[in-house]
Amino acid sequence: MAKPQYWLIKSEPSVYAYAQLEKDGRTEWTGVRSFEARNNLRAMKPGDLCLYYHSNEGKAVVAVARVISGPTEDPTAPGENWASVVVGPVVTLKEPVTLATVKATHDLKEFPLIKKSRVSVTPVIPEHFKRILEMSGTKLPRAR
Repeated sequence: MAKPQYWLIKSEPSVYAYAQLEKDGRTEWTGVRSFEARNNLRAMKPGDLCLYYHSNEGKAVVAVARVISGPTEDPTAPGENWASVVVGPVVTLKEPVTLATVKATHDLKEFPLIKKSRVSVTPVIPEHFKRILEMSGTKLPRAR
């Protein structure tokens, strides 16, 4: 099995909080209207892991989600050239990692929240993914 890729996905908690994803068990990640973010959605594969960031309110990485399905046409824009994937919950971070903490951490100076702050879906290098988990005091649950 191929190693998962890592991503950062963003949602305002008032629009779709991670707690809602836990309650729902899965959701289609729709409504992305940036060409760069759309292309990143199209690169996602089942099993990839996503850092879940609460934007605007809270401004913190709060959880890890998993990509469940490969990309399909975004059902919120039928006939248009947008993409979506299905994601599901993995784990809530023991301690959220705030944007301020990311900015103050030297080895995260290239992290997407700083370098690509306006893009809602971005790739994350494995070292940054591991560093966020380490900073949050969170370990991923063993795969079933």
